[in-house]
Amino acid sequence: MAAEHSPLSHFDPADLVDALATGIVVLDRQLCVVYANIAAQDLLGAGFARARGRPFTDLLAEANGLGSILRRAIEHGEAFADRELAFRPAGSAREPRIIDLTVTPLEGTVTGSHLLLELADATQRRRIAREADLLARLEGSRLMVRQLAHEIRNPLGGLRGAAQLLERELERPALREYTGVIIREADRLTALVDSMSGSMRPPQKAPTNVHELCEHVFTLLRSEARSAVLLERDYDPSLPDAVLDRNQVIQALLNLGRNSLQAVGERGRVTLRSRALSGVTIGAARHRLVMRLQVEDNGPGVPNELRETLFLPLVTGRANGTGLGLAVAQEIATRHGGIVEFESAPGHTVFTLLLPILEAE
Repeated sequence: MAAEHSPLSHFDPADLVDALATGIVVLDRQLCVVYANIAAQDLLGAGFARARGRPFTDLLAEANGLGSILRRAIEHGEAFADRELAFRPAGSAREPRIIDLTVTPLEGTVTGSHLLLELADATQRRRIAREADLLARLEGSRLMVRQLAHEIRNPLGGLRGAAQLLERELERPALREYTGVIIREADRLTALVDSMSGSMRPPQKAPTNVHELCEHVFTLLRSEARSAVLLERDYDPSLPDAVLDRNQVIQALLNLGRNSLQAVGERGRVTLRSRALSGVTIGAARHRLVMRLQVEDNGPGVPNELRETLFLPLVTGRANGTGLGLAVAQEIATRHGGIVEFESAPGHTVFTLLLPILEAE
């Protein structure tokens, strides 16, 4: 009887390691790369041919003391593990990736001691946790703002009514100008309060051509941009029509675009981009298909002191800003089951609007 063979008997072990989602890197005693699987090459942003023989820390722009940890591990045979380390490949302008790292000394190898590094990409897990925290803070802020808005709106209505009555009793036009100022300012404050409280109508969803929506926003931004600002668009033709509130999503995307125009000022570049993504988790829900609408600019970036509170009402880095544009965009996104995210560094800021695609029947 012929011997039975395992279904995996014809696989090369290296092929199996390359199929892992976890990055595997082997370092020699000088901490130079002797092996890196496909997942590790992706995390490092370097193919094996470029990484091989190079010191591991030379491949990183940010290492957070990783070099000393690796030296201690190789010299003393100490294993090491840590979670959620910032990890950015050399030459990358993007925000750091987040990894879970395990370092294991390998004794008894042919050429002496080696280190086995396991790099598990925790960026997605960190993003989901950050989104959950942001949504929780937004809900608390939304409740507080709505309560405050209710307390402000009532006296504003009384103030406006009193000014109207007073205006009817005044004979001199010059005095009626003052009551007109009171009425206009009361109306302006009422509109501001309405924006703060998110008292918009519920989304009126209908089948919508997403790129027609994007083109409308692009046209509006082009009319507002300074002459030396370059506006570009990069659309994904595979993005299908979606069921959404066209006017509200236009407002959200327009707010993100205006934020970028204000960031670049007199001269710069702003790009409007669309992509279709599959299997994306937003908050606690996983969606089969998601649209990713991005506004990218090469402005100075988001100040560090604003990063944690950027989407809360009345938070702004500009002297004449209201701090409502991003808050309203986030409110619209959450009403559609989506979210607004951002990544920012000097010269490269991207605001991302993620919305589940509900396809028309």
